[in-house]
Amino acid sequence: MADYDYDVLVIGAGPGGYVAAIRAAQLGLKTACAEGRETLGGTCLNVGCIPSKAMLHASEYFEAAAGGAMAAMGIKVKPELDLPAMHGQRKDAVKGLTGGIEFLFKKNKVDWLKGYAQFTGKDSVEVAGKTYRAKNIIIATGSSVTPLPGVAVDNDKGVIVDSTGALELAKVPGHMVVIGGGVIGLELGSVWRRLGAKVTVVEFLDQILPGMDGDVRKEANKIFKKQGMDFKLKTKVTGAEVKGKKAVLTLEPAAGGDAETLEADVVLVSIGRRPNTDGLALDKAGLTTNQRGQIETDHDFRTAVDGIWAIGDVVPGPMLAHKAEDEGIACAENIAGLTGIVNHDVIPSVVYTWPEIAGVGLTEEQAVEKAGGEKGGIKVGKFPMLANSRAKTNHEPDGFVKVIADAKSDRVLGVWIIAVPAGTMIAQAAQAMEFGATSEDIAYTCHAHPTHSEAIKEAAMAVTGKPIHI
Repeated sequence: MADYDYDVLVIGAGPGGYVAAIRAAQLGLKTACAEGRETLGGTCLNVGCIPSKAMLHASEYFEAAAGGAMAAMGIKVKPELDLPAMHGQRKDAVKGLTGGIEFLFKKNKVDWLKGYAQFTGKDSVEVAGKTYRAKNIIIATGSSVTPLPGVAVDNDKGVIVDSTGALELAKVPGHMVVIGGGVIGLELGSVWRRLGAKVTVVEFLDQILPGMDGDVRKEANKIFKKQGMDFKLKTKVTGAEVKGKKAVLTLEPAAGGDAETLEADVVLVSIGRRPNTDGLALDKAGLTTNQRGQIETDHDFRTAVDGIWAIGDVVPGPMLAHKAEDEGIACAENIAGLTGIVNHDVIPSVVYTWPEIAGVGLTEEQAVEKAGGEKGGIKVGKFPMLANSRAKTNHEPDGFVKVIADAKSDRVLGVWIIAVPAGTMIAQAAQAMEFGATSEDIAYTCHAHPTHSEAIKEAAMAVTGKPIHI
């Protein structure tokens, strides 16, 4: 009998875990992946990134028809919402993609251990009552919704829900209150606003989208207000009570003050996510977590215990599916004796609202701080989408592109975009930064015309002091 059942055993089949398992198998390592869900793909494919984008896309079509955007272009229609059908196409997308991962597991000879894993030792885990030993174990268990004290989520009742429950609503709420002005809350709030709900966003901070560039945060707030969203900033939720089919929230100023109440048909709790480390029995493997519940690793994704690795949402850094994927590939390659690297300074983030919001690298505030607090240490160029020919003809005038560069070297430090296809546009900026591009490099790269991406070129030209169209 062999000493080990597997060369690599991955715990969790989300974007980081399933990619790590496939890559390890491709490199000739005997690999298994433990996953307790009925389908592979983790939160992202089952109840997160993918289903939310299906609803965002469908709701954009509905609003274009119902809100007059199509009529303005000479297309007259009278839309009728079929919410069950909209949910159906969402479920079809999820089924196709999760089934595709199962196919890839079989193709690459990755064993799916069906059940939730917990450590029984430094090189062993138990899954569904059976113990497996592995030379290398990768922890890729992802994250879950952060609870809010005083606000109890019950997705089955459909009144106070988390992001999973917000995807399953059987009818459009009259009034939805979103607690948290971050990415998930704004995306799902946008879905239901487009379908007819009144949406109020309650945010503890003085502005939405924490962590993003200041100009982006301010402009996004203006755009969403123009679309009909209400915002209660610098406000905290201290309690919630379900009365019949409605919820009554208790609100207070973040800095303290008199309380007020707010009634809603649906409350979406969306204040962030926390690492999934409970239930893993990390102590039996000799592992501990930091104050944020994360597992610390070195640059190669090794934990403090030899042979145990960790990636994705359970380690420090942004909780993003594409970060987890890249870490999964790099981790598998490091285990196989190759050199797996992830440049954590160049990881783009996207908000799939309308228009989309995307950024990579440093915000202007971070760049100034890095320059010793001197604004003269950086150069900034901005270009409005209103002046972009493709955005103009597509009736997509909102937003801008912002390029931040080092004043001395001209090297690009960050790019921030508000534009309908910002999520696609940001890839060019990330690739440029990955290879140390300057703003002049981007400015002198020929861009096809007419495209939204020309706005990146124009913003870079503004950095160099040679703008053409502004």
